[in-house]
Amino acid sequence: MSKIILGFAGEIASGKGTATKYIVEKYNGSSYRFSTMLRDVLDRLYLGHSREAIQKLSTFLRQTFGENLMAKVMFEDVKKDVREVIAIDGVRRLADIEYLSQLPEFKLVYVEADMEKRFERITRRGENMDDGAKTFEEFKKDHTQESESQIRGLKDHAAFMINNNGLFEDLYQQVDEIISKLK
Repeated sequence: MSKIILGFAGEIASGKGTATKYIVEKYNGSSYRFSTMLRDVLDRLYLGHSREAIQKLSTFLRQTFGENLMAKVMFEDVKKDVREVIAIDGVRRLADIEYLSQLPEFKLVYVEADMEKRFERITRRGENMDDGAKTFEEFKKDHTQESESQIRGLKDHAAFMINNNGLFEDLYQQVDEIISKLK
């Protein structure tokens, strides 16, 4: 099998991370996440992982060092990776796609799910320290933040679409079909 690099885009709690974990487990793949580098910096600064802190840091770094800064980091990490299947979780901007598309094996996958389902997922998983107590109104407001503003437009640039309103098995089947097409 030739190398497959799938970049997952989608709104908050659409299932990007679940698809990424599945690739790691089923295909012995590697995973990279845009937010990991931001969480690393927040840890080093002894700041918590609130969605607001992550968004502010992302905006600051991109405004200071260029819109494609984080895509450059992903590009270099993925380029060195020897695994056959690689998942990149959290593609958020057109600048990310443009930079990562320099890797010939890169394909964008857009994951979508209804807002109510995504809200249920985010409050249940509690990934960020402020997610568990979030109201639906706060969740809707999160979608207006700068870091989330371009995501819906990436759908038009996706090589593949995944509808993640169903069960885990439905998501996994769609991921398997994508990988099967790219083998």
